[in-house]
Amino acid sequence: MTNTAPWTSRKPTAVLVLADGTVIEGVGIGATGKVTAEVCFNTALTGYQEILTDPSYLGQIVTFTFPHIGNIGTNDEDVEDLTPAARRGAVGTIFKADITEPSNYRTAKHLNDWLASRGIIGLSGIDTRALTAWIREHGAPNAVIAHDPNGVFDIEALKAEARAWSGLVDLDLAKEATSGQSSQWTEKPWVWNEGYDELKAEDAKYHIVCVDYGVKRNILRLFTGLDCKVTVVPANTTAEDIMALNPDGVFLSNGPGDPAATGKYAVPVIQQIIKTETPTFGICLGHQMLGLALGAKTEKMHQGHHGANHPVKDHTTGKVEIVSMNHGFAIDSKSLPEGVEETHISLFDGSNCGLRLAGKPVFSVQHHPEASPGPQDSHYLFRRFINLVRERKGEAALAER
Repeated sequence: MTNTAPWTSRKPTAVLVLADGTVIEGVGIGATGKVTAEVCFNTALTGYQEILTDPSYLGQIVTFTFPHIGNIGTNDEDVEDLTPAARRGAVGTIFKADITEPSNYRTAKHLNDWLASRGIIGLSGIDTRALTAWIREHGAPNAVIAHDPNGVFDIEALKAEARAWSGLVDLDLAKEATSGQSSQWTEKPWVWNEGYDELKAEDAKYHIVCVDYGVKRNILRLFTGLDCKVTVVPANTTAEDIMALNPDGVFLSNGPGDPAATGKYAVPVIQQIIKTETPTFGICLGHQMLGLALGAKTEKMHQGHHGANHPVKDHTTGKVEIVSMNHGFAIDSKSLPEGVEETHISLFDGSNCGLRLAGKPVFSVQHHPEASPGPQDSHYLFRRFINLVRERKGEAALAER
């Protein structure tokens, strides 16, 4: 891959150094310093703030294929991580064009300042299409991204760091993305020109316990929007402590890292929850670990799925929906044991995107149905989950759509 940056008259103040020795020079944005991570690309046209604060991106550098990032600035409402802190989402980012001045009535801070405040190191002014094509051919690489306003880099040392990093396989990042303690979530979905309302205690009909492996805020909002009291618990919470909360349903959240690594402590907990026949719903990492708990296997993907325009087919309805994706690991469809049904598949590559346990109130999906960012085609999955809760209580089902 050649560095075909359009800004060749400017001094490089940031570099991306791949593990194979490739060096890509650009203009630094956001935080200064360096970090080692995996490079992926995201094809979404909107929602860059939600993407960069998605805890599932911890340990990754996000390359945006859409060239103009930063046009609408940033605000305090479009953050997706539960506990905002530096490096609670993506650790680095790559843009094609310079960040422009924001033009949106909700803008609170320029993207460059926001990136710096969150410790996200950025690189702009490179041919992101060439980098994306390289990743498609060679797979998501390990790399070091570095930003120095003076443009001083020890390239050989950075190459050595990129080569030495072990990558995401066998890496448990959920322990870094999870909440430090249990908490209650009451914020409801955003309403145009009104913002967020709060769920009142007297309006809560059901109690959902969310096991937080790196949960996104809009997932929790959609539960409260269905009149659910939500208790968020850390990733290492025991099954006994979860069930002591008397949940009507248990949610297994999204999150970063290798599901097999996090599964060493999470899978036994999930297996115990399943035995109680409590309605259980998983998304992303939660989906993958539910699969492991049921006897399936997971695998590292070549380039992963990252974007808000992925077609997925729901075998239970026969419908195709456009969804938001963010994952570098997947369940091996061929490893699904008897009694575990594949419910959704990717129409890009046929990979598994959903499963359910036959005869039990247990299911999960690989994609992100909360649509933050992304289309709302899959919002019905939250109603499907609540219907399992209602069925257990002897109540009539809600319409899924």
